[in-house]
Amino acid sequence: MRKTGLGLLAALPLALGMMYAPPAVSHETQAGDLTIIHAWSRPNLPNRPAAAYMAIANDGETADKLLSVASPAFESIELHTVIKDGDVMKMQPVQSIDVPADDTAVLEPGGLHLMLFGAVRAFKDGDSFPATLTFQEAGPVEITVKVEKRTSGGNEDHGDHNAHGSHGNSEAGGHGTHKKHGSD
Repeated sequence: MRKTGLGLLAALPLALGMMYAPPAVSHETQAGDLTIIHAWSRPNLPNRPAAAYMAIANDGETADKLLSVASPAFESIELHTVIKDGDVMKMQPVQSIDVPADDTAVLEPGGLHLMLFGAVRAFKDGDSFPATLTFQEAGPVEITVKVEKRTSGGNEDHGDHNAHGSHGNSEAGGHGTHKKHGSD
């Protein structure tokens, strides 16, 4: 029987609401105490990186970390965050993304996200692709990323992905947007 805590139930509206536009179809993947909620990406442009987003709810008492992501649909995938450098917003790789106990890590436009490099083909609205998230505690988790055209305003547009910071090993610890779920 699947464990369903109040935290997970509270995280679903949070995750869906933070995505700026109503999802076409919400989906989630359960892996122990972790629930990956609505993994999505925009349609990709030829020879340009894309980005993917989701919420990762941890209904357990033990923190976890997202360490890496792989997909047969892309040559490489990096964990990224957005930082402010003076008046300019820049993306830079991070080594991991914290998923605190009884909390939700939110990967969203303008914050933590996955950078997708070297697509094997163009993905259009309505497509999907597989990905494997590897966590420090939970291990590998297979998910499906839905491709959705998002047209709402806000800071969700990543603009030119060639403006990334150094692609070397970042010392950033992956601390980013974490939204508490449960009864606040």
